[in-house]
Amino acid sequence: MWKLPSTVARGFDTVTRLSGVLPVGMRTAAELLIGASRHGARAGPAGTGGRPDRDPAPAETVSFVEGRLDGSAATTLAYRRQGTGEPVVLLHGIGQDLHAWDLVVPLIAAEREVIVLDLPGFGRSPDLPDGTPRDLPTMVAALEAVFTTLGVRRPHVVGHSLGGLIALRLAQAGLARSVTALAPAGFWNEVERRYAFAVLTTARQLARLPDTVVERMAGTAVGRAALTGTLYGRADSCAPDTLVACLHSLRQSVAFQATLRAGRAPDLFTGTIPDIPVTIAWGTCDRILPGRQAARVTAVIPHARLVELPGCGHVPMNDAPDQVARLIVRSTADGHAARAGQPRGRRAACAS
Repeated sequence: MWKLPSTVARGFDTVTRLSGVLPVGMRTAAELLIGASRHGARAGPAGTGGRPDRDPAPAETVSFVEGRLDGSAATTLAYRRQGTGEPVVLLHGIGQDLHAWDLVVPLIAAEREVIVLDLPGFGRSPDLPDGTPRDLPTMVAALEAVFTTLGVRRPHVVGHSLGGLIALRLAQAGLARSVTALAPAGFWNEVERRYAFAVLTTARQLARLPDTVVERMAGTAVGRAALTGTLYGRADSCAPDTLVACLHSLRQSVAFQATLRAGRAPDLFTGTIPDIPVTIAWGTCDRILPGRQAARVTAVIPHARLVELPGCGHVPMNDAPDQVARLIVRSTADGHAARAGQPRGRRAACAS
């Protein structure tokens, strides 16, 4: 009989203690998890997130690029490249892969050359070589080497969550022409960090539900909200196949735990970013990294433009791909038209 994983129980306990109440989606998911446990459903093996009741997905077409760090082994990343115009690199968040941008890429590829990457240990990219430090300076150096191999110099960089933090660090190193960061990680206090990590850990355990259960839940609005209500502001409108693919990526992320451990380091971002256009965008319904953290970003990067994404949760690329695409095109335009600012728009209500 499949039992409720201990990490899920600990995650629920931590979230409850830190926030006082679980979001509706997590409460519903907890009930479903417990129900699955009582009915003897089986999950895939821990660590691999095995898929016992489905044939492996067909191999997709991606390319691989190698970036060699000075004095260390090479880092290999999976990527896709398409479109024409100024190069724009897209970096995903923890537990995601390059498919996190699937709804956005077609909307910007007519005006930008888009390079979308799997970060080390996520998606199709192998993890960092043994002995390589898992820290932001190493990641910045690895991406600099990858940019060189790809023949792009100081591209525009757009990042989400973990990718947003990396994008800001790339800008600090002078490796980005502009930065657009969607809910960048690292601007939390300790309570907020523990809460976010507990929610993410619990979400990953939910992703380990049996495939038949996930697919059945993904087929209903209530089920979609239960599975990803903490990630998305509009989970009920997420296409079932998109949701299943996102959960599969989360389940298979080999660098997930190591990345969380690295995220406990203090002072993930210090200093400022001079002379580079910076846009910070935040969903008004972000349940993982609350919007108040945006003020901490603009406090250290005073010239950054802050944009609210009404009704969006932590993954606005799924909630409002059209809006995110317009934001990227605007913030990567010549002369950076985003400096002129734009109305924030009316705040949309968040799903309960």
